[in-house]
Amino acid sequence: MNSDTRSLWGGLRVAVLALLWGSTFLWIELALRGLSPLQVTFARCALGALVLVVACYATGHRMPRGVTVWRHIAVAAFFCNALPFALFSLGQQTVDSGLAGVLNATTPLWSIALGLALGSERGLRPVRLAGLLLGFTGTIVIFAPWQTTGATGWGALAILGAAASYAVAFTYMGRTLVRKGTPTISLSAAQLVAASGLTALAVPVGGLESIDVGPAVVTAAVVLSVFCTAITFHLTYRIINDEGATNAAVVGYLLPVVSVLLGAVVLGESLSVRVVLGMVVVLVGVGLTRRKATASGDGDGQRGEPGTVQPASEASATEKPASAEPARGDTPRRTLLENAR
Repeated sequence: MNSDTRSLWGGLRVAVLALLWGSTFLWIELALRGLSPLQVTFARCALGALVLVVACYATGHRMPRGVTVWRHIAVAAFFCNALPFALFSLGQQTVDSGLAGVLNATTPLWSIALGLALGSERGLRPVRLAGLLLGFTGTIVIFAPWQTTGATGWGALAILGAAASYAVAFTYMGRTLVRKGTPTISLSAAQLVAASGLTALAVPVGGLESIDVGPAVVTAAVVLSVFCTAITFHLTYRIINDEGATNAAVVGYLLPVVSVLLGAVVLGESLSVRVVLGMVVVLVGVGLTRRKATASGDGDGQRGEPGTVQPASEASATEKPASAEPARGDTPRRTLLENAR
């Protein structure tokens, strides 16, 4: 495959992932019209897991084995799936889908902050430090703690918590699951299975409310589960594994744009000047924090160090690590169908 074809395929994959991940918040908003936050969380974990488990066995792979690997998967599933999915659904009860997408873009800021706290982010350049401070300043502008009322409030805090949870998850996954020899399809399937089990434990507490199942709600739940959770979650594993975390981060820059546009066009969401200004500040800050990774290539991302691995999503998300595939004649550049595997 020549360089032009590879470039075209890479750009197409980034565009598809950005559209799927960026639309996550729209589908959550629609699903919440008939389901509770916990019901939305359980549905996307369970249906997403079903899709990936079928894909795993259909492609000749098996689920991971061993107590140690499943213990790591369970921890990753809590911080990368169960907890942030629930926080996004809770937060979007009071926060518009477009704003939720922008707040989710703070994940790399939390990753760097976590790296500094753990001592793994050393030699922070002034430009990246400025980006970190600028990003959190933009978040404060959006959150507007000086206001007693507003569209953000506790909902924005919940979404910020989800973004921070992603940062914890990627740090943990980079150290315990990434490139350990387990196929990416097996890891992604197992992680959503574990997330389904964790979420099911909470259903008796907050997931037994009556539901209002209509065509729009069912469609939103299915699209959210299959496309914005299962497919994007696995494709994120693939893009980081094949091209490094820096290239995967490109998707993260596009998510807020997609979420804001979809929220405004489809849901008629309005944005104040203050929120728009905060969005711009956050995105500029995130861009500055990526200067090190851009200047040094994917080396940091390939090692899975904190501050370099970020989601593209709910899936973000996802959304939202990588693992080396076993030698099966695979190559990083393959067809769309093969990447979906």
